[in-house]
Amino acid sequence: MNSATVRNLLVRGMLAGLAAGVLALVVAYVLGEPNVDKAISFEEAHSHEHEMAVVSRSLQSTAGLATGVLVYGVAFGGIAALAFCFALGRVGRFGPRATALLLSGCALLAVYVVPFLKYPANPPSVGSPDTIGKRTALYFLMMLLSVLLAIAATLLGRRLAPRLGTWWATVAAVVAFAVVIGLAFQFLPVVNEVPRNFPATLLWRFRLSALAIQTTLWAGFGLVFGELAERLLNPKPATAANRRTVPAAH
Repeated sequence: MNSATVRNLLVRGMLAGLAAGVLALVVAYVLGEPNVDKAISFEEAHSHEHEMAVVSRSLQSTAGLATGVLVYGVAFGGIAALAFCFALGRVGRFGPRATALLLSGCALLAVYVVPFLKYPANPPSVGSPDTIGKRTALYFLMMLLSVLLAIAATLLGRRLAPRLGTWWATVAAVVAFAVVIGLAFQFLPVVNEVPRNFPATLLWRFRLSALAIQTTLWAGFGLVFGELAERLLNPKPATAANRRTVPAAH
């Protein structure tokens, strides 16, 4: 793949990330923000210390939320586009659309779902400020392990494919990934700082909304970028009606 094509795919990836960010922003505003407001209300009702917020809540839930989600969408779209350039043709005989969707699904699983299962997202008022550094480090460690193991599982599947066939090689790679991830879940520290009187329903809804936002983001990117990449890499031939007829020379 030449540099011009990679550059065009990078631009399309960032645009697809922006479009996916808009979709995720809608989900975040409709599903996520009401739960954040309820969690903040719980914190204010049970806390004896009231600090003046540097940024107002209304600004956080509108312009702040939009800026964060859209910038994240553009950034991850560019990174995912570069990963697509490497993966196309190396993970099977898939076209651009299928490769984009496969890449998005695997990235969602490795980058978000697996770390989420070990260290799920928590709303405001959950978690001690004294342990935020430790919790952040553990989360990113779990994310790094998940991504590296996903890459290793992909390489393992490719190596086993000539001997076992594509189906059984894929099964073996998935099982190996699940086993090692299970060991990581077992040995990494458990973090549980949810207050005893925190509403379980609110915690559950917040975590579901966080998962819905990421799912929308990655699914939207896979669909939009797959279509853009397909049109770039496999342009449709001009139809007879669209071709310009050149008069024959006399």
